[in-house]
Amino acid sequence: MLKHKDCVLLTKVGSFYELYFHQAKKYAPLLNIKEAKRPNSAVSMAGFPAHQLDRFLKILVQDLQEHVALCEEIRSEFSDTIDRRVTRIITPGTLIDEKFMDPLENSFLLAIRLPAEGSTKNLVDVPRAFEEVAMPASVLEKPVGIAWLDISTGDFFTQLTTFGSLSSDVARVGPREIVMTDEDVQENGSKVLSSLELHQRPITRHKDTKGSASFKPWSQLQRGEVREEDPTSFKPLEMDAGSLLLSYVNERFQGMNLSLQPPVRLQSQQSMIIDKNTMRALELLGTSKEGLGGGKGSLLHTLRGTVTKSGSRLLRSWIASPSMSLETITARLDIVSRFVDDRSLREELTVNLKRTFDSQRLVQKFAMGRGDADDLVSLLKTIDATAEVAHLFRRNLPSFDSHTSNHGPVTPSDQSLYKLQARISLDGPKALADLIRHSIDEEGLMQAHRIEDGDRADLLPSAQDIGQNDAPSEGPSILSGLLKSKAKKKFPGEVISDDQDVWILRRTASPELEDLHQKFEALQMEKVSLTHGLREELKADSLSLRWTPGLGYICHVKGARDLSSTMQRSSVTRDVRTTKSTRSFHHPEWDKLGSRIDGARKGIRVEEQQVLRNLRGQVVTNLVQLRRNGAVLDELDVACAFAALAEAQSLIRPVVKDGGELNIVGGRHPTVKVGLEEQGRAFVSNDCHLGRKERVWLVTGPNMAGKSTFLRQNALISILAQIGCFVPAEHAEIGLVDQIFTRVGSADNLFRDQSTFMVEMMETATILNNATSRSFVIMDEIGRGTTPEDGVAISFACLHHLYYRIRCRTLFATHFHRLADMTAHFEHLGCYCTDIVEGPGESFSFVHRLKPGVNKSSHALRVAALAGVPEAAVETARNVLETLGHPSKTELPDTAHLQGLAT
Repeated sequence: MLKHKDCVLLTKVGSFYELYFHQAKKYAPLLNIKEAKRPNSAVSMAGFPAHQLDRFLKILVQDLQEHVALCEEIRSEFSDTIDRRVTRIITPGTLIDEKFMDPLENSFLLAIRLPAEGSTKNLVDVPRAFEEVAMPASVLEKPVGIAWLDISTGDFFTQLTTFGSLSSDVARVGPREIVMTDEDVQENGSKVLSSLELHQRPITRHKDTKGSASFKPWSQLQRGEVREEDPTSFKPLEMDAGSLLLSYVNERFQGMNLSLQPPVRLQSQQSMIIDKNTMRALELLGTSKEGLGGGKGSLLHTLRGTVTKSGSRLLRSWIASPSMSLETITARLDIVSRFVDDRSLREELTVNLKRTFDSQRLVQKFAMGRGDADDLVSLLKTIDATAEVAHLFRRNLPSFDSHTSNHGPVTPSDQSLYKLQARISLDGPKALADLIRHSIDEEGLMQAHRIEDGDRADLLPSAQDIGQNDAPSEGPSILSGLLKSKAKKKFPGEVISDDQDVWILRRTASPELEDLHQKFEALQMEKVSLTHGLREELKADSLSLRWTPGLGYICHVKGARDLSSTMQRSSVTRDVRTTKSTRSFHHPEWDKLGSRIDGARKGIRVEEQQVLRNLRGQVVTNLVQLRRNGAVLDELDVACAFAALAEAQSLIRPVVKDGGELNIVGGRHPTVKVGLEEQGRAFVSNDCHLGRKERVWLVTGPNMAGKSTFLRQNALISILAQIGCFVPAEHAEIGLVDQIFTRVGSADNLFRDQSTFMVEMMETATILNNATSRSFVIMDEIGRGTTPEDGVAISFACLHHLYYRIRCRTLFATHFHRLADMTAHFEHLGCYCTDIVEGPGESFSFVHRLKPGVNKSSHALRVAALAGVPEAAVETARNVLETLGHPSKTELPDTAHLQGLAT
C-alpha cells in the first residue's frame, strides 16, 4: 500500500479479494460489502468473492475513476509455497478484456506533451476563467504533442496539434484517461487542465520521461516495424508524447508482455476537422440533451447498423474524423454502391460477419499472453468466417486479369471491392485454424463450463450468507477458507469421485498428450480391475474407489452390512469413517494406484497448458495477418450497414469533388426525419446551393419553422459524404470541406463565470479565427444575448468577415431582418426564408420549405400561444407589439388597459 499510494489495493487471499485498513473503511460502503475485523484485532478488512472481480472493478475503475492495484497469489514452481505481488495496475485507460468494457467504444489512453519550458510562459497570464479560445494568438498556435492508444486492440496513434485545437482533439479521440508529466502540469498545465476538465476525463500525472529521438526503444512493445526512413515523419513533441504513454503503460502493467501496433501519425490535413462545439451541436456521437454516447437521436445511433463490435468502433472513428482524401471517399462510396446494387451479396456477407467475434480485441488478448481455449475457439470461427467471405468474393467478383469479364466491363465498384478483399491474407490464419480445430475439444470445453457454472452457483449463496453475517469478528480471510472447502465439498460427508474427467483438448493435440492419455486409460483400467477384485474379496457390490480432500484415497461402501470379518482377512490398513449406512477405509493398493492416476491426470493438465501456450504462440506469429483481416471485415461491416441504410431510407450516392460548392437537392436531416416518421409525420425536404453564385445564405423566418434543422442537415450531409456514406437527398454535389463550424443554441458556463453571451462570442471567435475558404460555417441567431442594436452590429460584423475575409460557404440564420438591407450589396449573398400559412380563425401552420426572400416577422406570439402561454399574456404582448410597430405612438398602452386585459 505504501508503494502504490495512488491505488486501491485488492489482495488475493484464497477465494477472496480483500481490502485493508483505511481503504476497507472507505470503500466497503461504496462497494456495498461488509467491513469486518479479526478477533482481538483493530485491523479493518473487507472483501468479496474472486469470481466477482469484474463487477467490483467496474465500480472502482469505471464509476469511481480509481486506480486499482491487483496483488495476486504467485505459486512457486518448485514447492507449494505462495507469494504475493502486484501484477497489474488497472486504470480507466488501461483496460484489456474486462467484461464491463463497452464493446462498441474504444478505450483510449491519451498522453499530452507541452512545449519546452519558456515557450508558453504567457500561458499562465491568461485568466483561468477563460477557455482556450480566450488565449492570446501566440499561445493558441503553439504546438502540442499527443499520442493515444487502445490497449485492448493495440491501436496506437500520434499527432501534432496546437493549444487552440487541443480541446477539440481530445473530444474527437474521447479518451478514458489522460496522462501528463508532473513538469507539464506544474509549470504550464493549469490552463490546459482547466480546459480538459470540461471533458470530465480523469487526468493522471506521471513521472517525467525524456523524449526519445528514435522509435527503437518502442520496438519491444510493438508487433510490426516502425518506418524510420523519413526522420521528419514524427515530430519531437509526438515522440515525447508516445514515450510518456508507453512509459506509463509499462509501469501500470508491471512488466507484463505488451504487443502494440506500430504508431500511426495522423495529420490535420488528412481528415475534416470538427471542433468540440460542432460535435456537440450536430449531435454526432451523442445527444446534447441526454449526453449518452450513441444515444437515440445522434448520428452515430442512426448509422449504427453494423453487426460486429469492432465495426461499430470503426464507424465512430469515421464520424469523428471524416476523410479529406477523394480517393478514400470514392473507394468507400464504390463499395457501398456495390452492396446497394447486389442485395444478395450484402446479405450473405452480413451473415458471415455475424459469425465473427471481436477480431481486434480478441487478437490483442493473445498478443498479451491472455488468450484461453474459449478465445481460440472464437478465433477459429472468425478465421472460418473470413475464409467464407473471401470465397464469397471469388464467386461474385469478376477476374481482374483483363479489363472485362464475362459480365461486361469491370466497374469502379468492383475494382474498389476487389482492392479491399485483396488485403485479406489466409495462408497463415487457415493453418492456424486447422491447428486449433485439431487441438480444441469444443464438447469438452462446454462440459467444463457447465461444471464451473454449477460450482459457482453453489458457491454464490454461501458467499452472500457470509457477506451478510452480522458477526464482526469473522474476517474475509477466515471465511475464504470455508468457501474454498465448500467449493470442493458441497455437503458434509460427501465424497468426490474422479471417474469423469473433463478434457478441453483432444488427445491427439500432441504426441505427448496422446501418450499421457494412453497411460491414464491404462491406469483407469487398473482401477476398474482393482474395484472388481475388492468387491469380490470383501463381498461388497457397492464398493467404489474414491478420493476426498480430507481423507485422501479411500474405499467407500454403501449399506449397513458388517464387513469386519472380511476386512480382517483383507489387507485393509485403517478404517477411517463408519456411519449407519456407509463405511470408508484405506487400502494400500488403492493408495498407490490413486497416486499414480492423480500423477497421470496432472501430467495431462500440464501438457494441455503447454499445447495452449504453443497455440498462443502460433496466434502471435500470425498477428499481423489477423489484424489486417480484421480491419477488412470492419470496413465491410460499415459498408454493409451504409448500404442497408441507403436502401431503407432512400439515400443517394453523393458526388464528392475537390471544389468549393455545395449543391443539395431535396436534402433531409438524417435523424430528425427518422424521429418524425416514428410519430407518423412527414419531413419537408429543402435545397441548398452554395458556391460561386451564392456562397452565403441569409435565412430568416418564424421560430419553429425549421431554420436550425435546415442548417444542421446540410452540415450532416457533408459529413456523411466524406465518411463514404450515401446521403438523404435527391441529388448532392459536395466540394471537400476541411472544417465544419457551428454556432447554434444557447448555453452558459456559470462555473467558469461565462454568461450565455460570453459563450456565444467565444464560439464565434473560434470560427472567425480558424475557418478557411474550404470550410463550411453554420451560424444561428448570432447576437441574441445582448441589446438589439449591439446584436445587429455583431451579426453584421460576422457576416462581413465571413463574406469578405474568409470567403467560405456559410448558412446564417437570424431574426435581425435589417441584415437583409445592410447586406444588399453583397453580390454573392442570397436571402431565403420560411413562413407560416394562416388557417380558419386563429389557426396556422408552418411552411418548412425555404423560398427566396426575407420574412420580416418571426411570429413569436403565435409560437408563445402554441407553447401554452396564457391568452391574456399573449394579448398583452400583442398590444405592446402593435404600439412598438407604429413610430407615431410614443407610449405603451396604459397600465389600466393592460390590467383590464389581464382580468
